[in-house]
Amino acid sequence: MTDFFTMHPGETAAPLPPGPVLSTASTGMQRVHRFLLWAYDEAPGLVRSTGPGDTARAAYVGKMLSNFHKVLLVHQDGEDLLMYPKLGERAPASAPHVGQMLSHHKQIRDHLEAIDPILKQWMQTADAETRTELIRRYEDLQPVLNEHLRREVTEVMPVVDRVMTEKELMALPKHGVEQYDKKFLVSFLGMVLATNPPEDRRRIFFDEIPAPIRLAYRLVGRRMYRKQYAALFPGRPIPETL
Repeated sequence: MTDFFTMHPGETAAPLPPGPVLSTASTGMQRVHRFLLWAYDEAPGLVRSTGPGDTARAAYVGKMLSNFHKVLLVHQDGEDLLMYPKLGERAPASAPHVGQMLSHHKQIRDHLEAIDPILKQWMQTADAETRTELIRRYEDLQPVLNEHLRREVTEVMPVVDRVMTEKELMALPKHGVEQYDKKFLVSFLGMVLATNPPEDRRRIFFDEIPAPIRLAYRLVGRRMYRKQYAALFPGRPIPETL
């Protein structure tokens, strides 16, 4: 089976600048992207699984999808603020690739802005027509999102590894953590952990998550994750975390 994070024919990475590798940004980015790939792969099916008129489930699923949107947008905003300006300054030869990634970010934001009012309407009415339109909108988003999540890792992040330090890159998860309240973080952390292989779960949990959030996850977050997963996907085995 081919790994998702593999270049497609005709794609080329940004030129690598000279010098040593300063960080492990590429692997860290893969961990975030695995969750986003999973979330938006599941999105159309979550809408489809909600019967017409079932406003209670539509409201619950819609809230979860809104949270997916928030995670994706906060992730992109952090890159726009903290990563891409430095990359442009320190590796000017990567400018075409940076431009492509920022264009992807805009396209993704435009898709989410178009989805938002449809999602809100569906959460209130759960009508069949709005459900069909919402499913179509999520399916339209998937090609550009998947292309972006793959190409950012394969084409851009090897350069980031050469021009940004681990300390600088830790500002990205810190930026993300600061955007969410504690309850949101501890409930969603389980999903992020579950969508990554075991060796990466420990890196996420111990290297990127503040100690108070880790403690809260141990006390209540794991249970919240399991309850959420069971509600979203009735009958499915619940993936393990930490």
